[in-house]
Amino acid sequence: MTSESGTENCLGWAAKDPSGLLSPYKFTRRAVGSEDVSLKITHCGVCYADVVWTRNKHGDSKYPLVPGHEIVGIVQEVGRNVERFRVGDHVGVGTYVNSCQDCEFCDDGLEVHCVKGSVFTFNGVDVDGSITKGGYSSYIVVHERYCFRIPENYPLELAAPLLCAGITVYAPMIRHKMNQRPGKSLGVIGLGGLGHMAVKFGKAFGLNVTVFSTSISKKDEALTILGADRFVISSDERQMKGLAKSLDFIIDTASGDHPVEPYMWLLKTTGVLVLVGFPSKVEFGPASLILGMKTVTGSLTGGTRETQEMLDFCAANGVYPKVEVIPIQYASEALERLIKKDVKYRFVIDVENSLK
Repeated sequence: MTSESGTENCLGWAAKDPSGLLSPYKFTRRAVGSEDVSLKITHCGVCYADVVWTRNKHGDSKYPLVPGHEIVGIVQEVGRNVERFRVGDHVGVGTYVNSCQDCEFCDDGLEVHCVKGSVFTFNGVDVDGSITKGGYSSYIVVHERYCFRIPENYPLELAAPLLCAGITVYAPMIRHKMNQRPGKSLGVIGLGGLGHMAVKFGKAFGLNVTVFSTSISKKDEALTILGADRFVISSDERQMKGLAKSLDFIIDTASGDHPVEPYMWLLKTTGVLVLVGFPSKVEFGPASLILGMKTVTGSLTGGTRETQEMLDFCAANGVYPKVEVIPIQYASEALERLIKKDVKYRFVIDVENSLK
């Protein structure tokens, strides 16, 4: 089934200027092409990227800006050449909606690293020159390559955060074979949307997980709610020294500026530190890297193949994010709370029942 035109109104919530304040906004999605999927959005996760671009933190925001790149919904129409999806399927869309489809990384299912640049789900420039608009809206039209099947037994509101927060930590964990080394030790820096998923995946992989935080108030959450094996206050030098050369892996999810070198000394020989947060700088002395043949690496979400793999893994193994479901009318306040780190652990907008 293919639409004759793209004139159907789409209702969303958009930022109109760098204040970031969101309000109702009507716009037009493109017509459904031969390889496109149109999905009615039921839920959309709230990511810190929504704060960054609604408030023009990078100086490239294109207003009106409809944020949201943790999108889930139900297929309402498919193009005539679509083979993987049918009307009624549960489908997700993540942080990008297009790429060149021809470079070595696209060929390997790593489209997020497309040589020509992947097209972001919102505030990006698509191949037709249009500005992409995200999931704080009633529906979206996306090429089937960038859609993911949500297993039928997996709650849609819980699937949304997997499409950014989840895959951001899952991808490097798989890349460094953390899923093949049960009994090894993993340190997780920060306990927000990304950090709590790193803990959950670590436990699902059979790792011994230590959470590092600056706040003692998160101890009970880490140990009791998320199932971590150990909790450490990162500013406590005695605790930190006691863990010297004890960790095989560290995932650093903290985006605020923080010292990295103390964590380098916690790695065992050949240990790996993965940076997935965005502090303004990362500093450590060469000795902390060279002594012990350690590796420091970074990662940015994931490709289409590993994203689908992650969704299937979560459904098969009962891995679920912790979320706070909100109406879209609360979105601006949710962004304010996100800035203050006042969420456990991901806001998810109930688009289907609140966007009118």
